[in-house]
Amino acid sequence: MTSEVLSLRGVSAMRGPRTVVDQVSLGLSAGEWVALVGPNGAGKSTLLHLAAGLLAPASGEVWLDGRPQAGWTSRAQARHMAWLAQSPEGDADMLVRDVVELGRLPHRGWLAWGAWTDASDQGLVDEAMALADVEALASHRLGRLSGGERQRVHLARAFATQAPLLLLDEPLAHLDPPHQRRVAQAMREAARAGRALLSVMHELPVALSADRIAVMGSGRLLAIGPAADPSVRAALSEVFERAIDLVEIDGRWTALPRL
Repeated sequence: MTSEVLSLRGVSAMRGPRTVVDQVSLGLSAGEWVALVGPNGAGKSTLLHLAAGLLAPASGEVWLDGRPQAGWTSRAQARHMAWLAQSPEGDADMLVRDVVELGRLPHRGWLAWGAWTDASDQGLVDEAMALADVEALASHRLGRLSGGERQRVHLARAFATQAPLLLLDEPLAHLDPPHQRRVAQAMREAARAGRALLSVMHELPVALSADRIAVMGSGRLLAIGPAADPSVRAALSEVFERAIDLVEIDGRWTALPRL
């Protein structure tokens, strides 16, 4: 049996005396997109930080590809996993293409950056920029871009890593509807190419198109499954205090505000 790309095994996290992630277990397989949803303060981003190794669990374990995360070197983990922060930063003077090329560093090393000799690297950078729709921005400086444009540039950098696992914290933040759609399509394409994606999302209509939706509330994983699963829809209704209606339109589930 193929091991899971990511396995969270009863992980918990504390913030002072308060438990913010409470014994969550979740597995992610190659070719799967799981959307983490829930209200503010549910523990979604903290769980993603645990998965990325940016925060040590108070209890439980994180496994990557069938091995404990603690046994991975930082470079091996950087090749296995690409991370997109909620509000990514970067040198304002860097050109967009240079930022995306940083995604290839785990495979080439710092000394190789800026002296690209491998055409395959350039091809992967081109592919990543096309996926995130930032090709036209290649020669622009990062500091001159809008928030949404910067978000897409950093997403392209994550894609360029070609890591089998993508951890994305609010990848649609700052994006207008056309670019939300394009980025969601890019995430779907990445999953079809065999990558595993775990993304924190507030855009419920998009999240409902993921392979599985993981619903969190008060630090706990309340339900996980496809949008068609009644237990998932019941959990969504509960955590959002019945402020949404979940409806099926042409075979697809979406969320509408209950006004």
